[in-house]
Amino acid sequence: MQKDAPHIRSFVIRQTRMSDYQRRSFDTLYADYAVPLSREESTREEILAAFPGCDSLVVEIGFGMGEATIELAERLPQTAFLGIEVHKPGVGKLLGELESRSLSNVRVIREDAMVVLEQMIAPAVLDGVHVFFPDPWPKKRHHKRRLVRPGFTAMVGRALRPGAYVYLTTDVREYAEHMLDVIGPDDEFFENPSGGFCKPLPWRPRTAFERKGLARSHEIFEIFLRRRGSETD
Repeated sequence: MQKDAPHIRSFVIRQTRMSDYQRRSFDTLYADYAVPLSREESTREEILAAFPGCDSLVVEIGFGMGEATIELAERLPQTAFLGIEVHKPGVGKLLGELESRSLSNVRVIREDAMVVLEQMIAPAVLDGVHVFFPDPWPKKRHHKRRLVRPGFTAMVGRALRPGAYVYLTTDVREYAEHMLDVIGPDDEFFENPSGGFCKPLPWRPRTAFERKGLARSHEIFEIFLRRRGSETD
């Protein structure tokens, strides 16, 4: 994100009821599964040290209740998944599932994703970023809160290794078209191999939010981007 851009959070923390399971899981497990990031930039090696046996690193921004995170983690045991989420019920639910399934390749951080990517992660660290069904902030006066907005590609591109990817999905056409406008065909950081929207990639899990949207006949829009550059740049 540009240095002179105002920091407008893409979320609002609301008072949400938690089940006993979610609350107990959050209270007892967060310290065990929280990745130890600070306001000083962490290197790839420092972050992967929290994920024994993993050799690639993917961030999921806003994992909700964590269904997709769990499915991918079970399928890809050598990939480290760092989940960023601010809402405690979802964090608690994911933590309980990680414990019950004995998964060691997922860690979480309850923080603003923009702060994590801009201040806590060193440049060229990540192999991928997932942004599955972010809050569309549909009212025009709230568009400034959207995660994907001017400056997004610089923020995410900084943290990604050359050749790494960003995978975006939404069921709101206007937001999807806005995403393409923000990225643009001549973006400094990313190229879009499809030239626009892409077909669902076979490895992407279907989320609970997505299933609700499909039940209401919502169309799903997907964008897959590659970070420009090469390891030798």
